[in-house]
Amino acid sequence: MNNKVKSLSEVVSQIPDEGAVIAFGGFAIARNPIAFVMEMIRQQKRKLRVYQIVAGMDTDLLVGAGLVERLEYSGGSLDRFGRLERINEAIDKGKLDVREYTGMSMSLRFLAGSMGIPFIPTKTLLGTDMLRILVEKNDDAVRVENSLFDGERYVYLKAIKPDFAVIHAQYADEKGNVIIEGPYWDVETAKSAKKLFVTVEKIVSSEFIKRFPEKVVIPSMYTSAVIEVPFGAFPTSVYKFYDYDQKFLMQYAEINKNKDEFEKFINEFVFGTKDFVEFLEKIGGIRRLNEILADPVYGY
Repeated sequence: MNNKVKSLSEVVSQIPDEGAVIAFGGFAIARNPIAFVMEMIRQQKRKLRVYQIVAGMDTDLLVGAGLVERLEYSGGSLDRFGRLERINEAIDKGKLDVREYTGMSMSLRFLAGSMGIPFIPTKTLLGTDMLRILVEKNDDAVRVENSLFDGERYVYLKAIKPDFAVIHAQYADEKGNVIIEGPYWDVETAKSAKKLFVTVEKIVSSEFIKRFPEKVVIPSMYTSAVIEVPFGAFPTSVYKFYDYDQKFLMQYAEINKNKDEFEKFINEFVFGTKDFVEFLEKIGGIRRLNEILADPVYGY
């Protein structure tokens, strides 16, 4: 039996100390791989090149910690709680090489990567300032050409094929068959990478997978490692497990406006904890986590 279950620290240690090309799942305040990102900060994975369709607190933490050299994304936020101020400040001060796309164009680039093709043609971005800026930067991921087939003008988007992809899901078995409940947007991201790491709320038996094969959205052939991390997306939400933590996100949205306050946060809650379990205990433990458990009917 091919058992792919590993510890979080063991998996993160597989990422080079400098220069990794990595993609993240998650969407604003849903299913961010927070536990994984915090471990990357503890292990100081530097000069990262990050791809993400819609960024959230996960990438804001990495940028704020000074670990990201280049970011390609379509924007992001803490939803109604605030902005990704560490990313915004890094862009404003020229400390981050940022390439901004639309959500559609990032999704298409991941789709091309997942299909194993080098590029994908589209008409999205045509006529936009976003495309103009990418062309002015001589971005090698975009070309505008007339098609040989119909003579019309297209944007040719280079496929994203990262070294690593990290997503957080509800379930997987030890072979790496992944179940995502509710809406998902990161399956192509997961399938585009050379190595896929999946943190999950719960590892289930292969018998469970056999009973519900229609729920598997990522087959085991794509998965390199599975890590069980309950509440691994906290304070963002995981459908049918827990809602986002409103109080924590409001607090973070104030903290990330100020570099010194952010560094205090990182020192206390990331470097000041040996792992994610200790982090959860520090923010209030089971009593606080019980407050955000999902309603069994509505899923949040």
